[in-house]
Amino acid sequence: MAAGGAGGNSGGKTYSFKVVLLGEGYKLIIPPLPLQASFLTKKLNITGKRVNLAIWDTAGQERFHALGPIYYRDSNGAILVYDITDEDSFQKVKNWVKELRKMLGNEICLCIVGNKIDLDKDRHVSVEEAESYAESVGAKHYHTSAKLNKGIEELFLDLCKRMMETAQAEERLKGNGASQSASSRRGVQIVDDEPQATPAGGCCSSG
Repeated sequence: MAAGGAGGNSGGKTYSFKVVLLGEGYKLIIPPLPLQASFLTKKLNITGKRVNLAIWDTAGQERFHALGPIYYRDSNGAILVYDITDEDSFQKVKNWVKELRKMLGNEICLCIVGNKIDLDKDRHVSVEEAESYAESVGAKHYHTSAKLNKGIEELFLDLCKRMMETAQAEERLKGNGASQSASSRRGVQIVDDEPQATPAGGCCSSG
């Protein structure tokens, strides 16, 4: 996958999140996964914090639509990808948004992604329409080109930062005596890293 981050064994917390790829999200995975619902993991280091991503991908197949709730249940983030040259794919994203909001509420971090910006001359979904819609449903809009590997790393890193901010805010509410937070209900894991002694004459392994 194109997303990445610097290594390092800094102290702090480790965050574990579940992210689901919907629509044409499978096209952002490099190299491509088999044409079936797939699961992969990715480890990132963001602002000194470790982030473990569990990414679920339905490979854009319609036969998985009915099983959608199985894959996006307990998700902390969702990446919904449409083809800027295909208006129908954008309408499908709107359907996914409705399902996700109905099942998971407003806590889930939504990313609406216009892919194939390398084919802008063939665009059928205007930037203004897409960005306006994303804002109206509380999502953020991104522009990518899987072919040129453009905008994908920024997408994943920004999503991680947003999920971290949401989890931190919910932890503060929990600390103030609030009822069980949405992050707890969705299974967010926030673990304090144990300090590790540096081996004599050695260096720390990357995280």
